[in-house]
Amino acid sequence: MTTEIRIDHAEGITTLTIDRQAKKNALTDAMYAAMADALEHGDTDPITRVFLIRSEGEMFSAGNDLGEFAAIAMGAAATGSNGLTNVQRFLRALASTTKPVIAAVQGRAIGVGTTLLLHCDHVILAEDAQLSTPFVNLALVPEAASSLLLPSRIGHTRAFTMFALGDPVNARDALAWGIANQVVATSSLTSTARAVAARLAKQPLGALIATKQLMRAGDAVARQMETEGRVFLERLRTAEAREAFAAFAQRRPADFSKL
Repeated sequence: MTTEIRIDHAEGITTLTIDRQAKKNALTDAMYAAMADALEHGDTDPITRVFLIRSEGEMFSAGNDLGEFAAIAMGAAATGSNGLTNVQRFLRALASTTKPVIAAVQGRAIGVGTTLLLHCDHVILAEDAQLSTPFVNLALVPEAASSLLLPSRIGHTRAFTMFALGDPVNARDALAWGIANQVVATSSLTSTARAVAARLAKQPLGALIATKQLMRAGDAVARQMETEGRVFLERLRTAEAREAFAAFAQRRPADFSKL
């Protein structure tokens, strides 16, 4: 069990708090496992009526811990402690949970820090939020069914630019494009999110669950996740990925020109 994910329950709200500030809230295998456990348990636990995902510090999440991806790129097996198994568990649990999920995002949200928002039902951004999906920069491909969900949400051209160039999207544009429900002052982010969660927790849960199920194309999302996962793992094994992670570790620009 990791101390870098806190799970709290109060008044029907199960809160998952990411707290690995020294590493920019980058997500490790153990952190994914803790969040997957909480979502899986809460989905069947009558005490939980709504989930809230948030983080501590100035940054929502730097995405996956790149050290774990780099280990796979350099030849480690894609099982056990390298992160993929629990990444998949977390993403499947997030995509399939029947209960409402709220996200409260401040600062930068990179990679899975952004793609997980596509599975949330109410996304609140602080004014300083910056969303980015720089998968191609790392010689990888999108995950979390984002190659399906993001184009359907914001259009092909915007989604392609987010994936292919990795440029951040600010909070106001994310709101205008339909990635988020609202933008608030950073100082009121947590209180706003808790207020929305409290309102949802008082709604008739059966009706909320039925409504969410009607709105979600679960089978298509699951199929896309499976396809992405296979291609993602293939990409991790490529020379391009090895160069990308080596460049990151050495703090230099990657050079893909000869690959």
